[in-house]
Amino acid sequence: MSGALLAVLVLGGCASNEFMAIDAGFSSAQSKSAVLAKETVWIQSRGEAEQVGARVKTLLAQSKTIDAETAVQIALLNNKGLQAAYADLGDAGADVWQSTLLVNPTVAVGLTGIGTPGLEAYRAIEGTLAVNLLALATRDKTIKVAKVRFEQAQLNAALKTLELAANTRRAWVNAVAAREAVIQLGQAQITADAASELAMELGRAGSLTKASQAREHAFNAEIAGQTAQARLAERLAKEELTRLMGLWGDDVAYKLPNRLPSLPKKLITNDVIEAQALANRVDLQVAKLELEANAKSYGLTEATRFVTDLEIVSGFETEREKEDGKIKKDTTYSKELEFVIPIFDSGKARMRKAELAYMRAANQLAEKAVNVRSESRSAYEAYRSSYDIARHYRNSLVPLRSTIEQQSLLSYNGMITNTFELLADTRDKVNATQLSINAKRDFWLAAANLTAAIYGGGAGSTPAESASSAPSNEGGGH
Repeated sequence: MSGALLAVLVLGGCASNEFMAIDAGFSSAQSKSAVLAKETVWIQSRGEAEQVGARVKTLLAQSKTIDAETAVQIALLNNKGLQAAYADLGDAGADVWQSTLLVNPTVAVGLTGIGTPGLEAYRAIEGTLAVNLLALATRDKTIKVAKVRFEQAQLNAALKTLELAANTRRAWVNAVAAREAVIQLGQAQITADAASELAMELGRAGSLTKASQAREHAFNAEIAGQTAQARLAERLAKEELTRLMGLWGDDVAYKLPNRLPSLPKKLITNDVIEAQALANRVDLQVAKLELEANAKSYGLTEATRFVTDLEIVSGFETEREKEDGKIKKDTTYSKELEFVIPIFDSGKARMRKAELAYMRAANQLAEKAVNVRSESRSAYEAYRSSYDIARHYRNSLVPLRSTIEQQSLLSYNGMITNTFELLADTRDKVNATQLSINAKRDFWLAAANLTAAIYGGGAGSTPAESASSAPSNEGGGH
């Protein structure tokens, strides 16, 4: 074998050291999701799984109720879908590493003989070795494309982490809001039961018409139905949170707070929300890398437009011949260069496809940038407006309804108003409280959506959508 061919094989057999550590991409994915200020792990052994399981049980046991931050941390440690996404990152790293390696050389050896078995008069051994030179020539371009693809895989893993954190936070807000709604409707149910029972007694005494009795009974039935719906919504919301945290068995018996946190005293004020989103959105960074990868792939296609297969073939042939009792050996070496002649395929179609792929990625990046700007503005507007609405219910409507109820109670004690007017005012206060709960829920959802709009994590439902899906507790009555 010639020295030149041996050098080619040595170069071709050297794997890229840049991709030997396939797991190294996880640390980069961790850094991209560092804004969460949470621990993330990639479980790759039974021992690591046991350690994480013990950590999750510790988090569940540390508090009587699970707050939003603890729920997010448990999900990041225990969600199996996230672990699958991290495995995809490792798989992408392996693919990238493989793409940097040259095509294995092809070896062929043959043996032919003529004569009596065991005593051939003529025997020949032939061997060939083929190496793809074009793969070696374009190796640097291939590695550059592979690097970009690996960076994309790292960002996608970080994006999955951010999405899980955002979805878990939203699920926690919905679950706690549903629990708070059940408690408030339970209070309304007490009022409705009292009104229905009183109406029945007054009806028996002949002091209340059948229409008035039916009105109070109907309100009681409505509240009972709404309470049942609220309890179902509470169970389903908690199950969604349980799924995201990856819990099962005895661990699903965790407790949630009875109410959402109070509104913050100060809001996030930001006049450069669009710039922050453009600088930090992980999905936008993925789109940028897609454009870069297509640009590098376009260069690679251009380099191989006319010749797609170029191989150097080195061979040898050793002949052994026995003549007149003497053995003669004769060895010859050969070198050949093989390539595909582009008679029918000039590479124009492949160049056009590469060009279109680049144009597609460029337009997708531009669209993504426009959408990111719009999403950040919408998320901030929802955040500010939801806060103002929640404050309005908390500071204006609920206090007014409480005052009306208190004054009605004083009038009732002074025998100025009747029982049903007092119960009606109490129901109105319960309704106002429920509206306040919904508004507070919408604010905390908007806060979670704002973080996702800046860093990534998927868009959540708007306050209007949340309100339309919430159970109404408006009933009949006075």
